[in-house]
Amino acid sequence: METEASILQVAVPGPFPGPLDYLLPTNDGPAPTVGARVRVPLGPRQDIGIITGIASASQHPAHRLRPAKAILDTSPLLDAESLALAQWAARYYHHPIGDVLAGCLPTGLRRGQWPAPKTTNAWHLPDNWDAATAARLERRAPRQAAVLRRIMTLGGTATAAELQDLDGDWRGALRQLVDKELLGLGMAAGENARKTTAPELNPDQSAAVDAIRDGLGTATVFLVDGITGSGKTEVYLAALQAVLDRGLQALVLVPEIGLTPQLLQRFRERLGPNLAVMHSGLSEGERARAWLAARDGEAAVVIGTRSALFTPLARPGLIVVDEEHDLSYKQQDGFRYHARDLAAVRARQHGIPLILGSATPSLESLHNARQGRYRTLQLNRRAGVAQPPTVHLLDLRGQPLDAGLSPELIRQMRRHLEADGQALLFLNRRGFAPVLLCRDCGAVAECARCDARLTYHRAAGRMRCHHCGYERPADTRCGDCGSTSLHTVGQGTERLESSLNALFPDQTTSRIDRDTTRRRGAMESLLEDAHSGRSRILIGTQMLAKGHDLPDVSLVGILDCDQGLFGADFRATERMAQLIVQVAGRAGRANRPGEVFLQTHHPENPLLTRLLRDGYRAFAEDALGEREQVGLPPCGHLALLRAEAPAADRPRQFLEQARQLAENLNPSPVALLGPVPAPMERRAGRYRAQLLLQSPDRLALQRFLGRLSPALPGLPTARKVRWSLDVDPQEML
Repeated sequence: METEASILQVAVPGPFPGPLDYLLPTNDGPAPTVGARVRVPLGPRQDIGIITGIASASQHPAHRLRPAKAILDTSPLLDAESLALAQWAARYYHHPIGDVLAGCLPTGLRRGQWPAPKTTNAWHLPDNWDAATAARLERRAPRQAAVLRRIMTLGGTATAAELQDLDGDWRGALRQLVDKELLGLGMAAGENARKTTAPELNPDQSAAVDAIRDGLGTATVFLVDGITGSGKTEVYLAALQAVLDRGLQALVLVPEIGLTPQLLQRFRERLGPNLAVMHSGLSEGERARAWLAARDGEAAVVIGTRSALFTPLARPGLIVVDEEHDLSYKQQDGFRYHARDLAAVRARQHGIPLILGSATPSLESLHNARQGRYRTLQLNRRAGVAQPPTVHLLDLRGQPLDAGLSPELIRQMRRHLEADGQALLFLNRRGFAPVLLCRDCGAVAECARCDARLTYHRAAGRMRCHHCGYERPADTRCGDCGSTSLHTVGQGTERLESSLNALFPDQTTSRIDRDTTRRRGAMESLLEDAHSGRSRILIGTQMLAKGHDLPDVSLVGILDCDQGLFGADFRATERMAQLIVQVAGRAGRANRPGEVFLQTHHPENPLLTRLLRDGYRAFAEDALGEREQVGLPPCGHLALLRAEAPAADRPRQFLEQARQLAENLNPSPVALLGPVPAPMERRAGRYRAQLLLQSPDRLALQRFLGRLSPALPGLPTARKVRWSLDVDPQEML
C-alpha cells in the first residue's frame, strides 16, 4: 500500500481521457500542490503537466508507476476556479483535460519556463509635442515616423513590449528620437497616470450603465444590443470604472488583434495604464508576464482575444465580450471551445456580471434573452450628433460593371469624394481574380490538394489556394491544352484596387486585407492612414468591418451582398445579415451623414428586403422562427463528428463504424445524420467526411456524447484517420 498523498494525478497534453498517475519525485523540491506544474516522463520524452489531484493510492500497480521528475512551482500556478473552468470545458467539449489545461497557459509557462522581470522603461511624447512632427519625418525618416505614430496611438506613452512588433530597427529609431528630444525616456507610467474625462452619456447609455452597476456582484448576463455607432465602448468603460472603484479586476475580450491598438488607447486614457494585454502578437515573455500580472492582481484590466478567456484574475469583478457574435471566438481546431459561451460559464462560477455587446447579436444570445436568461440593454441611437446612414439597393441586373463597380456606385463615389468624404468599399475576396480560365479549352486553374480553384495574385505573380495555402507561380500557359489565351474571371480586392487607381488617379487608395497586413505593424499603419485622411478610398475584406471607428467615411459600398443568400451552411444568412449591418455601420459615424450602397442581383430577396426595411432585429426574429421549426441552433443542439485521411474511403469507413456504435448505444432522442462527404471533400490533400448528431435537448446530447466519445478511439479504423468531435459547431463546412 502506498503512503498517504504519494500519488500525483497529472493532466498531460495528449489524447489521454484523464490525468495520469505518477509517484512523487525522488529529489528534493517544492511540496506538491494542486494547480502546480510538474515535469514528468512520458514515453521516451519528458513533458510538463498540471497537478489536478493528490491521492494516497492508484488504480494501477505500484511497479507500473514512474516518479515525476520535478515539481516546478512552490505555489499553485492555476487557482481552484481556473481548474474548475478547465475541467468543465473538458467535460462539455469532450476534449482531453491535459490539452485544455495546456491551452490555459501562455506558451512559455507551458514549457516549464518563467519569464524574466519586465522592463519598466517607457518612452513618452514631450509636453510641447506637435503631431505634425511625425508627418514631417515620414519621407526622410519613415521608421522614426512609424515609432511616433505608434506612441501617439497608445496615448503618448509606450513600453518596449508595445513597440516590438514594428518593422526594422525600431530601437535605433527610439534612440534617435530621444537624441532629438522628440521623445522622453523614463519609468513606465504608474497608477497615478492622468486620465481623460468621460464624455456625457445619452439616456440609453446612462440607463445601461446604471443597470450594470446595480448588477455588480451578481451573475447577471447583460446583452448590450446597440446599433452601430451607439457608443457601446463608452458603456463598457463606465462599467469597468465602477468595477475598478471597488478594487476588483475585469476581463475584456475582443475578436481581433487588429482592434486592440485603438481600444488600448481609449482604455488607457480613461482607466489608466494598469492594463494587461493578451494576444498572439506578443512575445512569449510579454504574454507570460501579462498573465502573471493578472493572476497576482497587479493588472486592473485584461484585454485580449479568444485565449485570454483563461487568464486567471485575483479579484474578478466583470467580464466583457465585445462583438459577441463574431466567429473568431470559436476555436476551429484542436480544443474547439467557444470563448463567448465559456465566458458565461466563468462569470457564473465567479458570481459576477457578463456583458455581451454587439450591433448584430448572435441568434444564440437573442434566444437566451428571449428565454429570460439574459437581460437586454438596448442602445437605439448613435452617440453624439451622428445619425444612422441611409441605405440604397443597387440592382446589378443588366448593368455594365468595371471590376465589380456599377456606374451608379462610381458616380456616388465621385460625389462623396468631391465633398471631402471617404469611401469604403467592401469585397470579401482577396487577390486579383478568383478564377484563371483558358479561353480555348475552358479549363480553370485548380488546387492540387483541394476541391477548390486557385486565386490569381497578380502583384506577387502567384496562384494561391485560400483554403490550404498551396501556391505556385502564375500560369502563362494552360495546363490542359498549352494555350496562352488565359483570362481572369471575377473580382478580388487587388483587382478592385487597380481599377480604382485608374478611375480616381487623384485619390489615395488603401487596401486592407490579409495580403497587405502580413508584415508586423502594417495593419496599424494602414488604419492610421485611414484615420488621418491620407487615404481617401479604403478597400477591405472582413477585417475592415470589425469595430473600426472611421469618422470621415461617408460612403460605404458593399460590392457583392449575394454571397450569403444561398450558402450551404444554415448560418449563412445570419452571417450575411451581420456582415451587411457591421460594414454599413462604418458610414456616418461623426458629423458627416452617411450613405450605404448594396449591389445585388437579387433585390427582391425576402431576407434582404426584410433586413433593409425593418432592421437586424426583425430579421433575427424571422430567422429564429425558422430555426425553431426545424430544430436547429439555438432551438436545437448539434455535435459534428469529423474524420479525414489521405485515402478517400477511410473517413467514410470510420464514420460508418461510429454510426453503428452510436446506434448500439441507443441514441434516442439524438438523431444521427450521415455520414456524408464534407461540402469541400478534399482539402490540403486529405479527404473529409462528417456525421451530424442532432437533439432538441442539450442535456440528452451531452449524456449521449459522454458514452460515445470514450468508445471512439477503440474503433477498428480510429487510428487510420484523424478525427475530431465538435460540440456546438459554428461552421458546417
